[in-house]
Amino acid sequence: MQPSAHIHEPAANPLRRTVYRVLETSTGKKRGLSLVFNLTLIIVITLNAVAIILNTVPSLKLRYDHIFVDFEIFSVLFFTVEYVVRIWICVENEKYRHPVFGRIRYMLSTTAIVHLLAILPFYVTLFHTDLALIRILRIFRIFRLFRITRYSKAFQVIQNVVEDKKEELVLSVSFLMFMLVIISSVMYYLEHPTQPDQFSSIPATLWWGINAMATVGYGDIHPMTPLGKVLAGVTAVMGIGLFALPTGILASGFAEHVRSQKTGQKRHCPHCGKEL
Repeated sequence: MQPSAHIHEPAANPLRRTVYRVLETSTGKKRGLSLVFNLTLIIVITLNAVAIILNTVPSLKLRYDHIFVDFEIFSVLFFTVEYVVRIWICVENEKYRHPVFGRIRYMLSTTAIVHLLAILPFYVTLFHTDLALIRILRIFRIFRLFRITRYSKAFQVIQNVVEDKKEELVLSVSFLMFMLVIISSVMYYLEHPTQPDQFSSIPATLWWGINAMATVGYGDIHPMTPLGKVLAGVTAVMGIGLFALPTGILASGFAEHVRSQKTGQKRHCPHCGKEL
């Protein structure tokens, strides 16, 4: 007896399929319920950003605290229902086809984790009285803003460019960190005998290295020895070029992406050749 070919396939559900088409973002134009839902979600996320900002103003918090609290409860309930519904409909996607493991895989995806972090702090604070922990967890409400990237073409372009150039970006950032450690280590040995309080250790000197390479120049810590000043000057000039590396890579990626869109050229994976 042969096992059924669809033993791991979820049962067909027209309602679930319809909800999936409404909620999930596609590259085409939105119409009907999909357009209404996406606009509603963008408005709620934007209002959350405004509420988070205004809630830090003491006078507004004192006067409209009840409004902020009510809107927070509404937002959490709204995002919770959406999160649960997305877990329910995710099996309509081929990547999450399995009714159990597919949903677990979706819950561990970056998108689902961002959704969870947007609502989790509220539920944790209901069962925890540590004010310090509550203040830290409230910071995670800002994750609600990241959700708007799914509905913005500009953010999708940025995501695509970073994905295409991730190897070059990792390489340039790794080289930048390598040079930062080397320069900070040399500066420590040059300046520590003269300024043991300022250049107390290599980790402490890393702060100077970041300021020098980024040409910020806070001035709270600076070399005094002749060799230290020479190294600081070389580091400042070299830092301009080092920080220009990832900028140039991203600029090249944006140019390639815009060119491919204008010419209608299809993008392919540089490794497997599969159409993206």
